[in-house]
Amino acid sequence: MTLIAFDWQIWVIIPMFIFIARIFDVSIGTLRIILMNRGYKTFAPLLGFVEILIWVIAISKIMENLDNWVNYIFYAAGFATGNYVGMYIEEKLAIGKVGVRIVTKRGAEKLIKNIADQGFGITYIDAKGKYGDVHVIYSTCKRKRLNQLLDLIHEFNPKAFYTIEDIRYANHDYDNHAGIPGKKGLFSFRKGK
Repeated sequence: MTLIAFDWQIWVIIPMFIFIARIFDVSIGTLRIILMNRGYKTFAPLLGFVEILIWVIAISKIMENLDNWVNYIFYAAGFATGNYVGMYIEEKLAIGKVGVRIVTKRGAEKLIKNIADQGFGITYIDAKGKYGDVHVIYSTCKRKRLNQLLDLIHEFNPKAFYTIEDIRYANHDYDNHAGIPGKKGLFSFRKGK
């Protein structure tokens, strides 16, 4: 009776290499797509170069070992994990700016004042909604400060309806210097009639 030796390289090392390579290349690809969508035209191609280089190395290991089904499982698992890791990294980096549109019933003066006092750009108008008079408040902020703005909304007007949208480009940075770039403490009010 002969014992078949377990080949660590074929069954463990190469599949783990493929798994880790896929995590890196898919994470980089996720970040690249997000950066492209946010207008970072110079950084995205550099990430694309690194992404495809890692992918070519990983796929070459699969092609060298086509009869090893474990490689396929680790390739797919690396892809799934890479998507998660890429989204997690992007969330922690909080790159770019967002626009927040808030619709509240009248009596939102405290919310408006506190948003402005915290240095967020703000514009509001009086409007009519389905159930009566409302304020429509527009604000922009860096994604890193979004939770701070949402905390203000929840504290001063917890029943407010709001939407959040990515901003691809803004011609001024109103975050912390609302109103006029380079001027501290100003804010933009446009009160409706």
